[in-house]
Amino acid sequence: MVKRLAIIGVGLIGGSFGLAVNERNLAKEVVGLDNDQRNIELALSSGAIHSKASSLAEAVKDAELVVLATPVLASEEILSQLASLLDENTIVTDVGSTKEIITSLATKILPSGVNFVGGHPMAGSEVTGMRGAHSYLFENAYYLLTPTPETDTTALQKVRNLVEIMGARVVEMTPEEHDQNVAVVSHLPHLLASALVNTLTDMPEYKKIIPLAAGGFRDTTRIAAGCSEMWRDIFRSNSVRIKEVIKSFRTVLDEYEQLIEEDHSAKLQQKLEEARKTRLSIPNRSKGYLPQLYEVLLTVPDQPGIIAHFSNILGQNGVNITDLEILRVREGQGGTIRLAFATEEEQKKAVKVLLREGYQAHVK
Repeated sequence: MVKRLAIIGVGLIGGSFGLAVNERNLAKEVVGLDNDQRNIELALSSGAIHSKASSLAEAVKDAELVVLATPVLASEEILSQLASLLDENTIVTDVGSTKEIITSLATKILPSGVNFVGGHPMAGSEVTGMRGAHSYLFENAYYLLTPTPETDTTALQKVRNLVEIMGARVVEMTPEEHDQNVAVVSHLPHLLASALVNTLTDMPEYKKIIPLAAGGFRDTTRIAAGCSEMWRDIFRSNSVRIKEVIKSFRTVLDEYEQLIEEDHSAKLQQKLEEARKTRLSIPNRSKGYLPQLYEVLLTVPDQPGIIAHFSNILGQNGVNITDLEILRVREGQGGTIRLAFATEEEQKKAVKVLLREGYQAHVK
């Protein structure tokens, strides 16, 4: 058990960290620091932290573990301020999306006896701040730890044990491997999602097109709804790696354009098939930056109050709807609604309850 845990930044990730720790009684005392008073108040009322600090020095005083849960560039700045405030044997970890710069900085400025363990939980939500936090955010999510040859093994094991008890799946890699890998599987996809949305809005009379932007477009661009401030800092902090993968992607996109322009249908189909097979090999139940949602397709009649009716039924049976989307509706004939749930257990229970009530429902 951690005697005193300091969380710097009680937003989505920091708040979820505190909730997960306190729900499992992993720390005797959790203190939080945040510039946003709304985050602090919600963190206190929800039990994510036991007390608030008014300064960085107050927050980290006598702390056994310090968690930096601010945007990437802010964490690097705060780390510089921490160097003279930490006691010997204090462990510092972060939750940022880039690792090379902050790890190098920690090696240079932290005093002997203060141990840094780079961390990156691959989990998140479109809902930013403490109001999006919940205690199970890290469950079954990959949590990347990035030790170096200089990392204290005892400190590394303590952080590893803590996040594993919180339900995360720990993967270790070097800071360099981390930044290269996430540039491909996380940073570039977000950049492309954002660019795709902006491509839509650049179209003439794009507002007329938006109603058609469901299905593939909505799924592909979902991550563009993430916090713009956070992603701005990520792109700045990992600019070298991101520029490398942008060049690689541009080469691939140019190849597709050439195949279409020259009508090489066989080669085009080959490329599409290669991508299809690779995509099908990717596990669909692991969590990335956005939590995995467990979906149910529900066919409903076209009548007033139908959404309220099935929502109330599910609520009365203890099933919480995480997301709802109306997919297809025909006047007088009804339509299909996509329901999403946070857990597979809720998904199965929802289907059972809805079928019992006479609805047509099945797992997507």
